[in-house]
Amino acid sequence: MQHIQADVTNITSLSSFVYKIALRPKVPIVFKAGQYLHVIMGDDDKRPFSIANSPEQKNYLELHIGASADNPYAYEVLTKAREAKLLTLEVALGEAFVRNNDKKIVLIAGGTGYSYTRSILQYTLEKQPKRNVTLYWGAKNQDDLYEHKHLKSLARSHAHFNYIPVVENAENWNGKIGLVHQAALDDIDDLSAVEVYVAGRFEMASVIRDDFTAKGLAADQLFGDAYAFI
Repeated sequence: MQHIQADVTNITSLSSFVYKIALRPKVPIVFKAGQYLHVIMGDDDKRPFSIANSPEQKNYLELHIGASADNPYAYEVLTKAREAKLLTLEVALGEAFVRNNDKKIVLIAGGTGYSYTRSILQYTLEKQPKRNVTLYWGAKNQDDLYEHKHLKSLARSHAHFNYIPVVENAENWNGKIGLVHQAALDDIDDLSAVEVYVAGRFEMASVIRDDFTAKGLAADQLFGDAYAFI
């Protein structure tokens, strides 16, 4: 674990409530794809956020924060980033990082949990371009899939990457509708051949664990930071 400071170089809006915070660490950083960091707000106030970029970028950190005035936990971090232009961080936390083998990867993300899967996806495309990766990204509405066009383009240019968006409230939508993990379960024939990486609300992670293990997924093939707490 590294305790560092990072300059806030840019804050951009990704959707009506999701913001990208770009950071430049004052020292090169080392982490694994799928790990997270703490934004240190006070002596006893450390707030976790997934790292959204590949660990190959040693001098860059990217956060995707869902922040609104009625969510002070995240909104206060966004406000501090805007005003102080500097964040104090603990980097390289969590054990739900991508494993280095040849198993097929299934990424399941709900909402801004996508940032966790984004790091794993980028790293795998860079380091293991022939490893099969499927990303299931679920959201309430189509507009919440804030990198939808980018992911469709990425899937077209990488033969071993498949992107499957799933929305719950659908209008003028030609893709899958319903619960994101159910879409994945419907598609996967052999759970013994995959590793599943999950990010979303604790309730979602719990349901995924129950449903996937009931279908035969081994416990050591399921990864997600939530499982350290539930």
